[in-house]
Amino acid sequence: MLKPLLFVSAVVLLGITASSAPGPISQEAAPTPAPSASGPKNPVRPTEKSQARAKEIFNMDCAICHGANGNGKTDLATDMGLKLDDLTDAKTLNGKSDGGLFNFIRNGKDKMPAEGVGRAKDDELWNLVIYIRGLSKGQPAVAPKPDTASPAN
Repeated sequence: MLKPLLFVSAVVLLGITASSAPGPISQEAAPTPAPSASGPKNPVRPTEKSQARAKEIFNMDCAICHGANGNGKTDLATDMGLKLDDLTDAKTLNGKSDGGLFNFIRNGKDKMPAEGVGRAKDDELWNLVIYIRGLSKGQPAVAPKPDTASPAN
């Protein structure tokens, strides 16, 4: 019963978001280029307030699919047949620049909706990138598997 309710809620939320999107974008507010592995360096320095706002944005716009902790294991993601990266694993974001993550979030890809200019300002997205990178910090390290080839004594 909970899964259909979450799915319907997500569809309604996406519909409301799409219908409240601003009109045509002027040349000055043109979206950033398509997602890439590289991009500009993150220009913001996080503050307690900016990271609190980034957490609000994540919880409002991202957690429904990625989970509040960022592990990507949500009923909605499962129902939509999505296999999302585990953002709590530090290896997930290795090799991905802040600029690339910014562009990916701003423009979206496949089933991931774009975080439009009307929903979050650039500095808020840069702080969101920092927040997302922080989801893997403080996670317990996975203990190495015991060597089964060596004798027990």
